[in-house]
Amino acid sequence: MTAFVLAGVQLRPVLGDVAANLVSSTFWIREAAARGAKLVVLPEAASAGYMFADRAEAARYAEPIPGGPTTAGWAALAAELDLWIVGGVTERDGDRVYNSALFVGPDGLVGTFRKAHLWNDEQRVYDRNTDGFPVFDTPLGRIGVGICYDAWFPETFRSAALQGADLVVLPSNWVPVPNQPADGPAMAHLMCMTGAHSNQCFVAGISRIGVERGQEFVGRSVLVGPDGWPLAGPASADREELVTAEVDLIGTRGERRDNPFNQPLADRRPDLYAR
Repeated sequence: MTAFVLAGVQLRPVLGDVAANLVSSTFWIREAAARGAKLVVLPEAASAGYMFADRAEAARYAEPIPGGPTTAGWAALAAELDLWIVGGVTERDGDRVYNSALFVGPDGLVGTFRKAHLWNDEQRVYDRNTDGFPVFDTPLGRIGVGICYDAWFPETFRSAALQGADLVVLPSNWVPVPNQPADGPAMAHLMCMTGAHSNQCFVAGISRIGVERGQEFVGRSVLVGPDGWPLAGPASADREELVTAEVDLIGTRGERRDNPFNQPLADRRPDLYAR
């Protein structure tokens, strides 16, 4: 498979209602499939919402991967519609709780990523990723995963790129950034664009909308090409919607990695960095 449609689902999860969120995500995944999508990316914490009061509340709505209702629902859709899905799930593993992203395909579970960089109160709610940044090999291409705040760290993109990632997907819950100019790009867009350009890969930053326990989420999901410029979006700040673009992760590898103008991966100087 070469060119395919990449879709991001910008939606409004309901805090603590896993069943309702599965219904909502199912609707939008089917909408994306109707537009020809082969890879669908949903926001961070799409399974149960985000603004948990504490670790105990997060654990109450967390689910195992595999074995939970969200894994089962998305895996069934992936098999039926012959596509791949990445989305945020509140994960329970024994007595540990993670802010995770689930990756399923037509043949079932592809893998799980647990958020590496915990933001603000997440540090008292979730356990930390100790597994690094896996890159998943699929018929669509090699796909790395980060979650929201992970995009603020260049190591997220570079770790994936050094493993040959063609695309980094970022299920996110972007919030307003202090002093953000009204007429400029969102800070998250700059992070996605820089990560894409500096690592010669595609990036999908897919956020949510709405207000949850007083916290506003800004939406504005975006798909970015390997040159650092948006392919689709930004989406609105307040509507559930899709952003889509046709991409070719495998077919563009030579063009992306052998660009005579600049090669940010090939031109690295690791011999100097440790100094």
